[in-house]
Amino acid sequence: MKTEFIDIRTPAGVCDAFIAYPDNGTYPAVILFMDAFGLRPGLYDMARKLASHGYYVLLPNLFYRIRKAPVLDVAFPLRADAMPDAIQAIRALLADYKPDLAMQDADAFLAFLSTQPRVRQGQIGTTGYCMGGALSLRVAARHPEAVGAVASFHAGNLATDGAESPHLLLDRIQGEIYVAHADNDTSMPPEQIERFDAALKSVAVAHASELYAGAAHGFTMADLPAYDGAALARHWENLLALLGRNLQAEN
Repeated sequence: MKTEFIDIRTPAGVCDAFIAYPDNGTYPAVILFMDAFGLRPGLYDMARKLASHGYYVLLPNLFYRIRKAPVLDVAFPLRADAMPDAIQAIRALLADYKPDLAMQDADAFLAFLSTQPRVRQGQIGTTGYCMGGALSLRVAARHPEAVGAVASFHAGNLATDGAESPHLLLDRIQGEIYVAHADNDTSMPPEQIERFDAALKSVAVAHASELYAGAAHGFTMADLPAYDGAALARHWENLLALLGRNLQAEN
């Protein structure tokens, strides 16, 4: 396994990122979009695990405009009593983070991947968590020809009343879509799930939307209080199957 901390030039400056890929050969690329807690050891572990299945994984720091990773001054694994302060810090980071900025960054990430000798050129995959789940869908809609598989896990606000809501972009996506919702998630309440699923059912590509019953928002993150081991395992099963069907990874 090869891992490296790198910098990627973007229209806004330099984005720090983490990459992981197997020792030999070329592999399909997957962009792993972080949750709002930012790059940290737990996400590096997830990138390594995904890479071990035959992928070149790019994990960018989406908050690079503000600071390099780590973006939060907290200790992981995060205790439940530390969550309020962490959430307050995250809200400050999110205040100026807009979809149009994220799309500029995504263009730069795709350009970077197109130049890497260890990336098997062709369609890529995207997967995202929390805020990264919405971004995963947005990138697949912006670059439909480039993204062959797109996943989102415990993302919030995927089907709002806003004109830029992610559910309004689903018909632009050409790759297979898999979305997993957290249970009792205030950022993705039942009415939004219903609206999102209705939009998803209208698309022509293969797709699935599932509710992980009993799993809270953040269930994939082993370093957060919401962690659910069974739900994380289910996540890996579905994510790896999605990528394997569409990117033809070499295991």
